[in-house]
Amino acid sequence: GEKDHVHLLINYPPKVSVSRLVNSLKGVSSRLIRKKRYACIQDKLWAGALWSPSYFAASCGGAPISIIKQYIEQQDTPE
Repeated sequence: GEKDHVHLLINYPPKVSVSRLVNSLKGVSSRLIRKKRYACIQDKLWAGALWSPSYFAASCGGAPISIIKQYIEQQDTPE
C-alpha cells in the first residue's frame, strides 16, 4: 500500500463482477479497520468514509505473475 491507495493482485471467479469484488473488499476492510479504532485513521477519512467511491482495475493477462508480484512488493509502504 501507499499513503493514498493500495495495490492488490486478486484471482477471483469470472462470474463475479469487478465492481462487486471492489465493493466487498472496501466494505469488509473498512469495517475491520474501523473496529480497531486507529487514531491516525480519523484525519484520513474521505468525507466520513475510509475509502473513496472510486477505484481503478486493470487485467494483467499475459504478464508473468512473478513480475506482477515483484511490482506490487516494490511499492512504497506508508510510515
